[in-house]
Amino acid sequence: MDFNDLADDAEDPRHTPADRAQAASRSTWVSVGVNVVLSTAQIAVGILSKSQGLIADGIHSLSDLIADFVVLVANHHSQKEADEEHPYGHQRFETAASLVLGVLLLVVGVGMLWSAFRKLEDPDTVQRVHVAALWVAGSALVVKELLFRYMLSVAKRVKSSMLVANAWHARSDAASSLVVGVGIIGNLAGYPILDPIAALIVGFMVAKMGWSFGWDALHDLMDRAVDDDEIAAIRQTLVETQGVCNVHDIRTRKMGDIIVVDAHIEVDATISVEEGHDIAVIARQRVLQRHRVLNLMTHVDPWRRPDLDHAPTGSQATQ
Repeated sequence: MDFNDLADDAEDPRHTPADRAQAASRSTWVSVGVNVVLSTAQIAVGILSKSQGLIADGIHSLSDLIADFVVLVANHHSQKEADEEHPYGHQRFETAASLVLGVLLLVVGVGMLWSAFRKLEDPDTVQRVHVAALWVAGSALVVKELLFRYMLSVAKRVKSSMLVANAWHARSDAASSLVVGVGIIGNLAGYPILDPIAALIVGFMVAKMGWSFGWDALHDLMDRAVDDDEIAAIRQTLVETQGVCNVHDIRTRKMGDIIVVDAHIEVDATISVEEGHDIAVIARQRVLQRHRVLNLMTHVDPWRRPDLDHAPTGSQATQ
């Protein structure tokens, strides 16, 4: 059996770590530029127009700016090569960054809720806003939605969970700008209380999204497995490897946006140890080339044909 030709049909990996790093850096710097302009305009106009909702939205944009720098730092560190202290590399910097983003959003959201509650406790202090606040809120809504679509397309193309988290952070800004716009319209129509209510809704949205991101990142740091579909795809690649008779006990754990896999493969019990080792090497090679897998640890088990499992021994056959 020639095992050296078995990997010829393997597919190339879709995106290298360098591709993901470049995409992350480019999209994040675009977000930095957008959020600098938006946060400055929203907070300044919010103060001048006396709109608590617009100020809250500006603070949310400012949190996006801080989040962007967290992503840039994590992206830089996650690309470091493996070393003695980190034999599997530094990919979990991305997961840690997602956790930081989640905590950041949660803190900002709770702060917004507290501020809005204080206003609602004394509604007489709520002032009528200037129409300029509505123009800024509408402009922010359009810009943030476009930013979200751009960042999400990049995140999906390079399969980066950290960039997905940052993209949805931008979408939360777009949704908050919509709520703030409605609150400002209500305020201008003679219902001043709608502006702090809008700030309250924005705070809840931000806090909820922060909890979701933080909780998911925490599970990933605790070696959460990938979904069943991805495990099934890895199993299929192993089973289709020439010489592999069966596969069992596949275990996975996330390392940032890539995976570490352990699997038991079964090979013909009658072949030599060297041949079994060669099959395991090719199986590992195919999985690393076809899936976002950093490393595959294989355990080779002997396999016998089912119809021979209970075949009589030599002494039994002579009876």
